[in-house]
Amino acid sequence: QVQLVESGGGLVQPGESLRLSCATSGFTLDHYAIGWFRQAPGKEREAVSCISTSDGSTYYADSGKGRFTISRDSAENTVYLQMNSLKPEDTAVYYCAAAEWQLFRLCVPQEYDYWGQGTQVTVSS
Repeated sequence: QVQLVESGGGLVQPGESLRLSCATSGFTLDHYAIGWFRQAPGKEREAVSCISTSDGSTYYADSGKGRFTISRDSAENTVYLQMNSLKPEDTAVYYCAAAEWQLFRLCVPQEYDYWGQGTQVTVSS
């Protein structure tokens, strides 16, 4: 049973930071790709960052480049998203998702099969 549980969201002011965690179970993390996606009300779900847990290769959407960092802890089956210098436009529900690893998997929601419940991130003054 594949399970993913996000945590770490909350209400922050612009310029502050959050670290999101995605705890996984039911599969071997190093055999999967993990992605962070977000969805704001009325908008389509979009990629934030993805990582190949076998080799550590990463992808970042332009929205988070230079501010966000994805990382993994294989021993604890956990993937993190460090978000710095948060902006109001970062407000969304953030989801982690998993897919079986393959060489050229794209960092798009359609490519991911297993999803967590999401964690709300609100950036507001």
